Amino acid sequence: MTLRPPVQPMLAQAAESVPGPGVLGPLAFEQKFDGFRALLFTPAGPGGRVLMQSRRGALIQDRFPDLAAAAEQQLPDGLVLDGELLIWDPEEGRLSFEALQRRAAVRGRNAPPLAARWPAYFVAFDVLQLGGEEIMNRPYVERRALLEDLFADHGLTAPWTLCPMTTDLATAREWLETWTDVSGVEGLVVKGMNQRYTQAARGWYKIRRRDSTEAVIGAVTGTLARPQLLVLGRHDSTGRLRAVGRTVPLRPDASRLVGEYLAAAAPGHPWTGVRFAAAWGSRDVLDATLVRPDLVAEVSADRAIDRGGVFRHPLRFKRLRTDVTVEDVPRFGVGPNTAAG
Repeated sequence: MTLRPPVQPMLAQAAESVPGPGVLGPLAFEQKFDGFRALLFTPAGPGGRVLMQSRRGALIQDRFPDLAAAAEQQLPDGLVLDGELLIWDPEEGRLSFEALQRRAAVRGRNAPPLAARWPAYFVAFDVLQLGGEEIMNRPYVERRALLEDLFADHGLTAPWTLCPMTTDLATAREWLETWTDVSGVEGLVVKGMNQRYTQAARGWYKIRRRDSTEAVIGAVTGTLARPQLLVLGRHDSTGRLRAVGRTVPLRPDASRLVGEYLAAAAPGHPWTGVRFAAAWGSRDVLDATLVRPDLVAEVSADRAIDRGGVFRHPLRFKRLRTDVTVEDVPRFGVGPNTAAG
């Protein structure tokens, strides 16, 4: 039977370093892009239509009519690709997650104008079905070879991109250190050459580049003596303290240390009345307590940051920077690889 949506995509679990070969056997390393996961289905025969599915199974082809039209013209029937949706902003000259969000939220007659302004690209990193034959049980090395043949045989170019892959560890490390300086590239995905594609399983590993930077502690959850996590901010060009993210829960020793320095907020705190989301894009809010915004925290951050300067993923607390002041903290909107020194 041919695959039809919804198909649960195979997933990756976070890792701090490259897993040893004993975990997955021979390894392949793919560049990890900061986009939207999507599966693309071409019809099995005449009369069908191209379908696109989000990671959670929603059909989204009407939000990306440019890709659907390109698939009808350029891709063979009975194909299922797994990949990442990206948007290139020609005005900014960079990949734009913000533009991708806008396109993903608009459908119907409003979608084509946005497609003309912000064209979409599909970075393919796996093929699950070819010529109507489901191939998920084949090892990754075979599926990758078939994916490369697909691009070569059909002369696929933009909006189709073959995800860069290497089996050389030195090359992968170079990608992690240098390619992640490019907007939209945030790390590596590590796969076993002999792995099958297992739906919904977290059988791959993802490694995001992380850099140290500083931010101001403006609020906490828990108590002042034993904070659970920190809500962090940076000052913008007008001197206003803007929230930029939150940390993961603090370790007990870090919680005790930070608690020794925290002080309750005085009247007129810049975040008075502000509600903080429990996670990026979430409607849940934190039960936060405002604190005096005069402490600087050094944190570890990945490269997923909005153009406005908000970190999309939780930060990791490293230490207090009692040797610097809030004036030494990078301004709001500055990337994670800038530190106070």
